[in-house]
Amino acid sequence: MKKRKLGNSDLEVSAIGLGCMGMSYGYGTVSDKKEMISLIHKAIEMGITLFDTAEVYGPYINEELIGGALKPYREKVIISTKCGIKIVNGKQVLDGRPEVIRTSVEGSLKRLKTDVIDLYYLHRVDTNVPIEAVADTMKALIKEGKIKHWGLSEAGVDTIRKAHAVCALTAVESEYSMMWRQPEKELLTVLEELGIGFMPFAPLGKGFLTGAFNKNTEFARGDLRSQLPRFSSENMKSNQALVDLIHKVAEEKGAAPAQIALAWVLAQKSWIVPIPGTTKVHRLAENAGAVEITLTHEELSKLNDALSKITVVGERYPVGSDYAKRAGK
Repeated sequence: MKKRKLGNSDLEVSAIGLGCMGMSYGYGTVSDKKEMISLIHKAIEMGITLFDTAEVYGPYINEELIGGALKPYREKVIISTKCGIKIVNGKQVLDGRPEVIRTSVEGSLKRLKTDVIDLYYLHRVDTNVPIEAVADTMKALIKEGKIKHWGLSEAGVDTIRKAHAVCALTAVESEYSMMWRQPEKELLTVLEELGIGFMPFAPLGKGFLTGAFNKNTEFARGDLRSQLPRFSSENMKSNQALVDLIHKVAEEKGAAPAQIALAWVLAQKSWIVPIPGTTKVHRLAENAGAVEITLTHEELSKLNDALSKITVVGERYPVGSDYAKRAGK
């Protein structure tokens, strides 16, 4: 497994990480714990060292799963987790107050069975709390040895600049894939300027880019994708052109579609580390194999030209929803 450094930091991780949310949360069912522990151990065998979780996934059960599975390998792996979202009366509520962050970090340390968190994110920006106050809190937690690095998830560039000025950010986590290229507009430029790494979630378009879904797909009850506009039957039918393009390139390269989608993300910048999630061992192996797929300058240019002719339809979050309102703040 190849390694990458997140921005100008000294945090070196596997070129592809493992997003662990879907093992416990978000896709309708909670996977079998023993199977997921086995999958995590297989990921380590494949050379994956970066494992991403969050306090709110469950809540709590995903961190507990990751903590138990990684305890025997703690010195060999990097754990990233997140704070700032609470479940109140069944709804997600943002809370980034310094005292809440401090309470959250103590809980995460216990659940993750560790003395220090490698990378600690504010999960979403709480606009009621100055980001400088969050950065000051993270700086203190680093000084106290409770976290090593910190980051922001789904933050806007102005917030990133303000936070970084107080305490250097190691990474920003946001969605990025062939299906969602908005970070290219200004985020990637700012991250490069400031020397901050990028950890894209959903680099496979929440599974769509693998070709696993089509207009006839019915998602399980509780699967977040059933609520997302881009996963409506009509929009999936319209976006099939993107999947067809990826399949075509995959056939030419003798690779799986997922590997082409991930190789494309990896090819954008050397400080980008995607964190695809999976609950299936064969998908895990497929994703890990993407680091061996090299897209030449000519192939990348040809692929980007084809992508520019495809219009992806469907918002990633319902318009006006809480999910949409808190992205890019």
